[in-house]
Amino acid sequence: MLQMTLGDKIFSDMMSNHIEDILDFLLEKGVSFSMLTNVASVNFEPALPSDIRDSFKSITLFVLAGYTFESTVLDGDIISFEAGFGSDNFGSLVSVPLASVLQVIVEDTPIFINLSIPSAKEETKKQEVGVKKSMEALLSNPENKKLLKNN
Repeated sequence: MLQMTLGDKIFSDMMSNHIEDILDFLLEKGVSFSMLTNVASVNFEPALPSDIRDSFKSITLFVLAGYTFESTVLDGDIISFEAGFGSDNFGSLVSVPLASVLQVIVEDTPIFINLSIPSAKEETKKQEVGVKKSMEALLSNPENKKLLKNN
């Protein structure tokens, strides 16, 4: 029964609405916070070098403070922020789907825990969107069009 409840789309939507309200509140009040996320669903633009990306665990903590906090934008079901990574402080715009936020932490205390379980259908849809975005980025450079085979 618990699995069925946590995997229910209505429950998942409720959790997404709740996280959106919480993040909006924290941003409006100027309260720095951390997010524990499922990094597989996180997008980095530009893409991180493989040595940095490979160092992430599947569940990764992002600390939103200082400039990172100031650059944060909540737009629909995505929270985005600019951050620097690695010893060279490689800059990237980080976009996190709200459904991938597992916890929100303020001053070492979790104030939100996402218990919903995304359906396989939703995960497949997210992957398809990611592939489409990658293909669009690839094709935006006219030089890359020659890489495609003509049928």
